[in-house]
Amino acid sequence: MLAALAAVLVVGLAAAGVAVVQPGPVAGWLGEAPATPDGAADPSEPPPPPVLTAAGTAAPAPTPDGIRAALTPLINGSILGNEVNISVVDPAGGEVLYEAGQETPTVPASTTKLVTAATVLAARGPAYRIATRVVAGANPGEVVIVGAGDPTLAVNGTGWYPGAGRLDRLAGQVKTALGGTRPTKVIVDGSLFPGPELEPAWDSDIPTGGFGAVITALMTDGARINPKDPGRAQARYADPDIAAGRLFAEQLGLPASAVRKGQAPAGATGTASPAAGASPGAGPPAAGAELGRVESPPVIRLVEFMLENSDNVVGEALARQVALARNKPASFEGAAAAMDEVVAELGLPANEIDVFDGSGLSRSNRITPSGLTDLLTLAAKGSRPELGDLFPGLPVGAWSGSLSERFDRSDGAEPTTAGAGAVRAKTGTLSGVHAIAGMVTTVDGRLLTFAVLANKVPDSVGIDRARLELDRIAAALAACGCR
Repeated sequence: MLAALAAVLVVGLAAAGVAVVQPGPVAGWLGEAPATPDGAADPSEPPPPPVLTAAGTAAPAPTPDGIRAALTPLINGSILGNEVNISVVDPAGGEVLYEAGQETPTVPASTTKLVTAATVLAARGPAYRIATRVVAGANPGEVVIVGAGDPTLAVNGTGWYPGAGRLDRLAGQVKTALGGTRPTKVIVDGSLFPGPELEPAWDSDIPTGGFGAVITALMTDGARINPKDPGRAQARYADPDIAAGRLFAEQLGLPASAVRKGQAPAGATGTASPAAGASPGAGPPAAGAELGRVESPPVIRLVEFMLENSDNVVGEALARQVALARNKPASFEGAAAAMDEVVAELGLPANEIDVFDGSGLSRSNRITPSGLTDLLTLAAKGSRPELGDLFPGLPVGAWSGSLSERFDRSDGAEPTTAGAGAVRAKTGTLSGVHAIAGMVTTVDGRLLTFAVLANKVPDSVGIDRARLELDRIAAALAACGCR
C-alpha cells in the first residue's frame, strides 16, 4: 500500500515532465502550508509541499490491443447496462488506446467538476481569492454585508473549510471602523447572484438531500446548518443568505430581527478601495464606505475542496466565478455560457462539452468521454500550467476523498486493489448514472488518462455494485502493462 501511495505521489505528467507542487488531498499527511487567516494573500506564505512531481517517460507504453484485451471482458455483458462509454489515452504521445462510445454526449454527473476546475483555473487563476465585504449603509448604524460568492465563509474558528474567512473577524473590523457609531441593522446584499437559486434540471431532492443547497451569493460553510457535523450529507439552510446575515448580526450583538435583505449604496459594490471608516469621536462613515473584508482561500484550494469530496455547492460557486471573470451574469445560465467560452479558448472540443451547471447535478449536462480525456491530457501537457492545479484535488484510490473507501476489494473474480494509490480520479453519481474520470498509473509506471460514463445503469444494480464495476475497469488499467 505504501508503495502504491508513493507511486501516486510521483505520478508523472509525462507529456512535458510537469511538476505540480500545490496542496492536495494528502496535504495534511505531508505537512500542510499555513493558510492566511483572512484578508489579502500573504506573500511570505511558504511554498506548498509537493504532491505530484515530474517523472520520466521511460515507462513502457501500453498498446491498443493490450488495453482492449484487459477491458473487453469487463465491458461485455456489464451490469452497468448497454450505454457504457469509455475513452483511454496515453497523454505522453496523445495516442488513443481504447474507444467505446467515446464521442457520445453523456450525462457526466459530478465528473462535470473537472470542467469547472479547468475553466475557473484558466479564468481566475490559482491564486485568486473571493472577498466578502461590509460597507456602511445609507443610515447611521446600518451595515451592509455584500456577498461575493464565497461558499467557504465561516462563523468562527470551527468552520467546515480550513483557512476560510470568518464572520467573527469581519465583525471585529466593522466595530473598529464604526468607531463611536453603534451598529443597529444588518442588510444582506446578495444581488451579485441574480438567480434562479436552483437549476431547472436538478432532481427535486437536491436542496434537502444534504449534498446540495440553494445557491446564494452569501452563505456560511457551504450553507451547512451544523459545520461540526463530520458526515458527508448535512442539513442546509433554506435561505443561506439570511442565515449568514443573522449569524453576522449575532457577532455584532444584534438580534435576528435586525437583519433584512437589501442592496449596498450605489458605488459600494464590486472591488471598491477599502475605506478608513470612522475614528473614535468622529461622525459615522459615509454611505458605501468599506468597513471590513475577509477573503476565501485561493482558488486552487477551492478547487481542491470541490474535487476531493465532490462538494456541489463549491462547484456552483466556482462556476459563477468563471461568469464574473468573463463579465457575464453570475447565474446558472451566465456561468454555463462563460464555461463554454473558456472551454473553446482552451482548444478543447466545445461540441463535446455542454454544461448547464458547475456541480454536475444537472441532468441537462452532456460531456463525451473523449472530452474529459482531452481535458485531462491538456492539463498534463503543461502548455497551460494553471490547469495542472486540478490534479492535487483529485481523490486517490483507497486513500482520500470520494475514493477513500474504494479500490480496497480483493475478493471476487475481478479484484480492485491494483487501483489503490494508482488511481486518481473524479467520481460521479446520479440515479441511473455512474461515472469516473481521471488518471491511472499502470504496473509499468505509465500514466494514462481515462473516462468511463455509464448512463443507463438499471435500478436493480444499486450504487455500491455500480461503483465496484467502475473500479474494476480502472483497476484493470492499473494492473496490466497492456502491451
